[in-house]
Amino acid sequence: MTVLEQGQIQIHTENIFPIIKKAVYSGHEVFLRELVSNAADAISKRRMAAMAGDCSEGAEGNVSIRIDRENKTITITDNGIGMTADEVKRYINQVAFSSAEDFLEKYKKEDDAIIGHFGLGFYSSFMVAREVELITCSARPNSEPVRWCCDGSPNFSLEAAERSEPGTDVILHLLDEEVEYLEPARLRNLITQYCDFMPVTVELEGEPVNKKIAPWRQSPRELTDEDYIELYRYLYPFQGDPLLWVHLNTDYPYALQGILFFPKVSGRADWEKGEIRLYCNQVFVSDSIKEIVPRYLLPLRGVIDSPDIPLNVSRSALQTDRRVRSIGNFVAKKVADRLRSLKQEDAKSYAEAWDALAPFVKIGAMEDEKFADQVSELILFGTTAPPNPSETEEPIAVGDQAFTTLAGYRARQASDHVNRVLYCTDEIAQAGALSLWKGQGAEVLLAETVIDSQFIPWLESKHSELKFQRIDAELDESMRDEQPELTDQDGESPSESLRGLIKKALNNDKVTIQVQALKGGADSPAALILLPEQMRRMNDIGALMEQRLPGLPDHHVLLVNRRHPMVEGLLKLNAGSVLVSNETSSPSQQLAASLAKHLYDMARLSVGGLEPNELAGFQSRSTKLMSELMERGM
Repeated sequence: MTVLEQGQIQIHTENIFPIIKKAVYSGHEVFLRELVSNAADAISKRRMAAMAGDCSEGAEGNVSIRIDRENKTITITDNGIGMTADEVKRYINQVAFSSAEDFLEKYKKEDDAIIGHFGLGFYSSFMVAREVELITCSARPNSEPVRWCCDGSPNFSLEAAERSEPGTDVILHLLDEEVEYLEPARLRNLITQYCDFMPVTVELEGEPVNKKIAPWRQSPRELTDEDYIELYRYLYPFQGDPLLWVHLNTDYPYALQGILFFPKVSGRADWEKGEIRLYCNQVFVSDSIKEIVPRYLLPLRGVIDSPDIPLNVSRSALQTDRRVRSIGNFVAKKVADRLRSLKQEDAKSYAEAWDALAPFVKIGAMEDEKFADQVSELILFGTTAPPNPSETEEPIAVGDQAFTTLAGYRARQASDHVNRVLYCTDEIAQAGALSLWKGQGAEVLLAETVIDSQFIPWLESKHSELKFQRIDAELDESMRDEQPELTDQDGESPSESLRGLIKKALNNDKVTIQVQALKGGADSPAALILLPEQMRRMNDIGALMEQRLPGLPDHHVLLVNRRHPMVEGLLKLNAGSVLVSNETSSPSQQLAASLAKHLYDMARLSVGGLEPNELAGFQSRSTKLMSELMERGM
């Protein structure tokens, strides 16, 4: 093939400026962050050059911001290394990018994803300014000050200027629609948001604004508990004090510092965006770092600061790559290490914080297999077992509640029940079943949070040798007080007669009726709703998929305790009603049927099985039934 011509593709700079001004940065206000960051960098460069003997050291680094309302200008001044005329030509006049084709292609898109620093921060000033002046003088010996000026087009001017000290002034002549930045309060808020922890003083109208010191850049040995708490209160005012914190610090394979706090969670936590703040060299970048921190740690609060996190050119979005995933794993491991050390060093304090820690640990374990291994011995459950007098051994007392690990629970079980785990999801709704199990000396774990409906099946999948049984799923043989029953002339026992009565009264083939004698007499419930474990789990999953609370499954078991006085009374009433003449429905039979229905309604009520629209009917029937019983003197 014949080559007709070779050469370089020409890029028209007038096409680049609109992209820089309108597409690269998502918000105009970041111009201040970029310009103050450049000023801080210039101060750092002067310090390093002075240490090498290449320039004068000068005074302590300082960035000053001045407002001129009359002329509609903002001036950002630093006493950094400054620039020579040649450096202005190199760093200001040449827009730095690795590939013009990639730049134009990717930065015309809303979701840009280029890694690296493109030297475009200075040009963010044109988002708010119709004209930008730069007056600078290099700190290197025998340098002459110069003035650069541009109106946002590819045209500029460069000329000699007057400036007695090394450093740079950036003068922004604001657009009419951007005069909000002439308000000191607006600029002060931006300095606090973006530049609060910069290592140089930032002044507004001669008054220092930023805190300057970033505690996460200090060694943990240099900080007291009060220092950590003070930082938390400053970052998250009116949120109370944190439960505990994790200090992050590594320089390989990436540089990263930070402090993460476990908050005292109240209400719904933000599991989608989070409140951890991302900094790059102490400059605020974003408060949404879901690409870095695993989802289960997003509700944590605090700061992560790293120059190695890959940001796009505007620092407004993160690049998801292997390094980011590695940082997420590092953060998760440090969190697990911190929780482990707390549990080992102060088990009582760990147990006291567990209710707030549990969502992070449980969700993290279910979503991250590596994290699950790291926290497997840190998962606590409330337990009905009495607390250990020692504050370091299980069960651990926290007020009236005791906490234990799954391993501790299993160690206390009898050999014939070591692979069975009894648990309760609602102490009030399952009070009847709970009292029966506790009456037999059984220890029951408390799993009463919404997360536990998913966490228990997950635990069971991790421990295939274990059977997790909710206390109202079935009853142990030891709870039954079975004795032979006498039968009537037709060979029917009282239990069979009672079962028939209730079955006829309910007229519901989906309800399986069992009549048994339970230990405890009047202290045991008159009737219980039993939900076989797998049936109940299927019901819970179905409710979860439809995003509603699980209700009572249509198919369930009604267990009637024939040793309860109320049931014994029903048995007598039923036996008496048989002696009535051949009336189809005697008053005694009607009352017995009403009592049977009431017995079932009370069992349903105890497990939340009565729908709201059924409660009024239940109250009405109860009142009528009580009136009839009083009339009979029962």
